[in-house]
Amino acid sequence: MRKVILGAVLALLLVTVNAAQAGKTLVVLLGTGTPNADPDSFGPAVAVVVNDVPYVIDSGPGVVRRAAAAARNGVKGLSVEKLRRLFLTHLHSDHTTGLPDFMFTPAVLDRDAPLEIYGPPGTKKMTGHILNAYAEDIEIRLRGLEPSKPRGYDMRVQDIKSGLVYKDANVAVKAFAVKHGSWKHAFGYRFETADRVVVISGDCAPSESVIAACNGCDVLVHEVYSTAGFARRPPEWQRYHSSFHTSSKELAEIATKAKPKLLVLYHQLLWGATKEQLLEEIGKGYSGKVVFGSDLDVY
Repeated sequence: MRKVILGAVLALLLVTVNAAQAGKTLVVLLGTGTPNADPDSFGPAVAVVVNDVPYVIDSGPGVVRRAAAAARNGVKGLSVEKLRRLFLTHLHSDHTTGLPDFMFTPAVLDRDAPLEIYGPPGTKKMTGHILNAYAEDIEIRLRGLEPSKPRGYDMRVQDIKSGLVYKDANVAVKAFAVKHGSWKHAFGYRFETADRVVVISGDCAPSESVIAACNGCDVLVHEVYSTAGFARRPPEWQRYHSSFHTSSKELAEIATKAKPKLLVLYHQLLWGATKEQLLEEIGKGYSGKVVFGSDLDVY
């Protein structure tokens, strides 16, 4: 019995590794969660990995350990010392409480290059406060007895606007404004590589900019909440969620216009609905390929 189980596990790992190495551009869900403390869904974070170089979007709780888990599953580009580029969609706590982890853990674990952080106005200020909070830790690690690579503690931060925010030999990254309730600045991102176009919505209410950014893209990773679950929420929460987030019915309409080759659901708010019910809600208004994303899925 033990041999059968071990064989099944090894077979599953092999499938995961093969999937991870199948193309030049991979989309890895590091965390699909929400502010809810769900132990099976870590904080929001997505990695676009191009030629084994990772570009991470958002830094929810547990992001670095999720990257390490993905590397263990066969995505070589997500080994912790390679975490050098981070793009924040907005500054809500569930998308940023992993930021100190992203800044410092890879530096401790041999990141020998500056960390580049791109995010909405306020990102520089937030990062500066974090550096001040950890000043004593940084001092001891760099000037104590611990072997260290000082470049790993170099933080290069940019407050961005809509448009092209990053470009290298692998990818061009474009930010676009989305609607997210009371936030003055919230972004989605479009990643253009040699073989794929990937769009990440971030948190948002229905936004025409997502449709324009995707426009037949290969992968659209979009947040969503269950329409049926929403109906059971108290009125004050309905007012909040309808302003800040996108219902399954609304997302079906968006995807029909955006025409992604694959729609991936993340940051899913179910409120008692099941995964199957959420997919059924989407399917009532959208006929394309759609999957319910889970942590460590690779597309």
